[in-house]
Amino acid sequence: MSLALSRLLQLASPALPVGAYTYSQGLEWAVEAGLVKDQAAALEWIARLLENGVSHFEAPLTACLQRAWIAADDYEVKRLNADFLASRESSELRAETVQMGYSLRRLLHELDDFPLPPAFDSLPEVSFPVGWALAAASWEIAIADSLTAYLWSWCENQTMAALKTVPLGQAAGQRILLALGRRLPAVVQQALELPEERWSNFAPGLALASSRHETQYSRLFRS
Repeated sequence: MSLALSRLLQLASPALPVGAYTYSQGLEWAVEAGLVKDQAAALEWIARLLENGVSHFEAPLTACLQRAWIAADDYEVKRLNADFLASRESSELRAETVQMGYSLRRLLHELDDFPLPPAFDSLPEVSFPVGWALAAASWEIAIADSLTAYLWSWCENQTMAALKTVPLGQAAGQRILLALGRRLPAVVQQALELPEERWSNFAPGLALASSRHETQYSRLFRS
C-alpha cells in the first residue's frame, strides 16, 4: 500500500468537491431526444464518446499536462490549458471545465502542505485537466495510473447521469461500469502513445447534444 495510491483514490473520489456530478455533457439531451433509453444505449453512448472522443484529445492532453508539471514547463502548461479551453465546442462544455478547474484550484489552496507553483495561479482560467495533472504530479502518481483514474471518474459521472435521467437501476449502472472498465486499459495505452499531431476532439454528436441542452426545457444537469 503506497501513499501515491491513497492520494490517487482521494483524487478520483466522487467526494472531491469540484461539482462533477452536476454535469452530463449532453447525455441528458440524448435521453430527452430518445437516443438513449435503456442500458444498452447508455453504454453505447458513453463508450463511443470515450473511445472516439475523450481518448483522442482530453486523455492525451491530460497526460502531457502531468509531464509538463513534472518538468516545471510553465509554457507548456499554459499552451495546453489554452488548447483545451479552445476545444470546448459549446458554452456549457467550456463553463463546465472552467468551473471545475476553479473549484479544484481553490481546494488545492486549502490543503495542507500542497506546493502550488506560481504558474498555476497566473492562469486567468484553469481547465479541470490542468488542476488534476498538477495534483497527480505533486503526489507522485504514475501517469498511467492517474490517467486511468481520470477516465474512470469520467465514466462514473456519465454512468451516474444515465442512472438519473433514463432512469436505470443500480445493477444496470454497475454492468455499464464493468463494460467500460474492460475498455479502459486499451484507451489509456492509446492516449499515452498518441502523438500530438494526431490529437482530435472531433465529436459532432457531443457538440450538438451539448448545444441543444442549453435550451432544453427541463433539466437536472448543468450541461
